[in-house]
Amino acid sequence: MKSRSVLSRVAACALWAMLALPADAAEAVFPIASRIGIVPPAGLNASTTFPGFEDEQKNAFIRLIALPAAAFAEIEKTMTNDAMKKQGMMVEKRETMKLPSGNAILVIVRQNTPAGALRKWLLIAPMDNLTAMVSFEMQAKSPPPYSDAAVRTALATLTTRPTVPVDEQLRLVPFRIGDTAGMRLVRVVPGVAAQFTDGPKDSLEATEQMQLVIAAAPGGPSQASERDQFARNALSGLPPMKDVRISNSEPMRIGGQAGHEVRALGKDAQTGAEIEIVQWLRFGTGAYLRILGIAPKEQWASAFTRFRAVRDGLEPR
Repeated sequence: MKSRSVLSRVAACALWAMLALPADAAEAVFPIASRIGIVPPAGLNASTTFPGFEDEQKNAFIRLIALPAAAFAEIEKTMTNDAMKKQGMMVEKRETMKLPSGNAILVIVRQNTPAGALRKWLLIAPMDNLTAMVSFEMQAKSPPPYSDAAVRTALATLTTRPTVPVDEQLRLVPFRIGDTAGMRLVRVVPGVAAQFTDGPKDSLEATEQMQLVIAAAPGGPSQASERDQFARNALSGLPPMKDVRISNSEPMRIGGQAGHEVRALGKDAQTGAEIEIVQWLRFGTGAYLRILGIAPKEQWASAFTRFRAVRDGLEPR
């Protein structure tokens, strides 16, 4: 009976501890494709136009930027009061803020802008393998849109995640990819392109493994008679290769739209290994998609099938 009573007291204590957790104990919110997140004050919602949060009614914003880990030491050395004054920011207060990841730099400044005077909280923190920068800015008025206590509480929740989910990264490009054909996402250029591969290296120059790049660009020829030359010219932007020669170039329909396929052969600039290349252009209204696939000759049959599966699953957003 005694042991049961002890267990009951432990369970009750655990329950009360959970019920006593503050609302701010909510999980951090990460902007799309950002490794940095915080618990923003109520009223600030994730922005759809920049990595951070915004309250349009109160003209308050939180901006999050991830920099390399080595940037912290450089910022600590160069972000002096005088340097900030030259950028139009008057330092109100500078202090060290203790975070679970270590000591961070916190600077509170005032800045005059065409839209009025602003008060900014700038936090620079070394976290994991990066440097996190946070700018919490609002109009400099009394009473402030968000209290100092609310700002500090939010900044104290700054955290990181080890990786960004692939589907979240792909939300940053202007096309939907229905099938990655088992390839690994290497990188995304927001608003422009995505690179995939099937191998350990991330460099596009690693032609010993298959590479696929999908990119959206404005423009494109308006006349069908101009598309062949346009496609041939587009093929010039390849990784370093030698003896590149076009083996076939012809119009085709891709996803129900006008398109063009170019096939080519080449050799690795360093090893001389034979490489095969395919480029598909899919033309739209005022823009086009470029799908470029590269693979070693001995992998080509399988690679081409996978490239085509990705191509056929593409849709504009």
